[in-house]
Amino acid sequence: MKSRKSVKASHLSALPSVDELLKGPDGSQWLASFPRTIVVQAIRDIIAERRQEILSGAQSDTSYASLSFGIHAKIQKLSSFSLLPVINATGIVLHTNLGRAVLSEKAVKNVIAVSRGYSNLEYDLDAGKRGKRHSHTARILRQLAGAEDALIVNNNAAAVLLSLSTIAKDREVIVSRGELVEIGGSFRVPDVMAASGATLREIGTTNKTHLYDYQKAVNEKTGLILKVHQSNYKITGFTEDVSIEQLSALGKERGIPVMYDLGSGCLIDLKPYGIHGEPSLQEIMKSGADLVTFSGDKLLGGPQGGIIVGRQDLLEKIRKNPLARAVRVDKMTIAAFEATLLDYLDPDKVLQNIPVLRMLFQSRETIKSRAKKIAAQLRRQSVSAEIALVKDSSKAGGGSLPETEFESYAISIDPRHITVNELETRLRTGSRPIVARIKDNALLLDARTIQDQDIKELIRLVSAALRA
Repeated sequence: MKSRKSVKASHLSALPSVDELLKGPDGSQWLASFPRTIVVQAIRDIIAERRQEILSGAQSDTSYASLSFGIHAKIQKLSSFSLLPVINATGIVLHTNLGRAVLSEKAVKNVIAVSRGYSNLEYDLDAGKRGKRHSHTARILRQLAGAEDALIVNNNAAAVLLSLSTIAKDREVIVSRGELVEIGGSFRVPDVMAASGATLREIGTTNKTHLYDYQKAVNEKTGLILKVHQSNYKITGFTEDVSIEQLSALGKERGIPVMYDLGSGCLIDLKPYGIHGEPSLQEIMKSGADLVTFSGDKLLGGPQGGIIVGRQDLLEKIRKNPLARAVRVDKMTIAAFEATLLDYLDPDKVLQNIPVLRMLFQSRETIKSRAKKIAAQLRRQSVSAEIALVKDSSKAGGGSLPETEFESYAISIDPRHITVNELETRLRTGSRPIVARIKDNALLLDARTIQDQDIKELIRLVSAALRA
């Protein structure tokens, strides 16, 4: 009787080499269809997996058929894209993990048109000489914001960092203690401040900061007064802060620039839609702020980017900072921004043309109708599940409008032959991933964020997952 050790040794010796598998019946087909590096990596990975199974004492099939099947599946995985389009059924419109803002059709078409060939990215067609890439968006931002100048960099953290590094390096920046926020991914205002070379001067308390706190903090070392909008959190109760109008007046009186980190960056007045705590960019510019920074892929509804608007003299200094080149945006980002910003020039159509705004402020009747349509089509598929239409609530997400809940409708799915967790996994790991939520032991598909053009595929994928 063979010992366990000898059995392992026998199984290990039965494993073919990489070269043997490459020269095998399927090797030439793999090499003809896929890059050699991927084929070799797949073979090595499967052999390593089988070897580990043998060494651990687990049953391992070392037959050629089994190895070939595993290698082919691994090749498919290694040669497939990792970044995939998904169907967002969570109801969270600006879902950071799912890429935040959905771009408008105009923006997508402009990105394709500009990226598939050459463009006048840094070429002035009128003058016939070198131009500046920021000019394509600066002209629209100046008009929309009522600002003297504008610049787009690769995200809002970079916008804040670049502004601080230019205006207040080796000087003090006055910030209220209640505004020392964490932007996301453990990236905090004090960390950005330190990286910029500026010195943080905290004033006030967590819940209360007064104008006299700023007045007392101003000295010969002060380089900037910074106000940070509470876009991703709220402090309620016994609180007090200083308005941007008051800070702008103080800055002009003392000859100190005032900067407002607006965060989400909304370009329309949200008050008609019942949202009163989110100021528009235009409001902030009228308040007298010298610089305003905000994100492009949140409430604005564009690509990832950080936007700086304000005084021309300050923007000129910021552009000349060597760091500006390190955080500049590419032609595809500029193309998406230009198309998105152009939509804002038509205020009567902007809610329909910008997907983020359309999803946030669509009527409950529209969402309910979409949900009913999906539920009805799923029932017609005779799926093994209880399908119901339920009321639910959605969020803006992305650190925007943190206290606002939007009434919504969802399709509730209670599967009969598999667990709800298994259904969620099947949908999330399918050929076109569907990301949903589990609530009260049922899977919810929130109709707010399901795109009309995705409904047909969603029905097919959900039906297949319930039958598998």
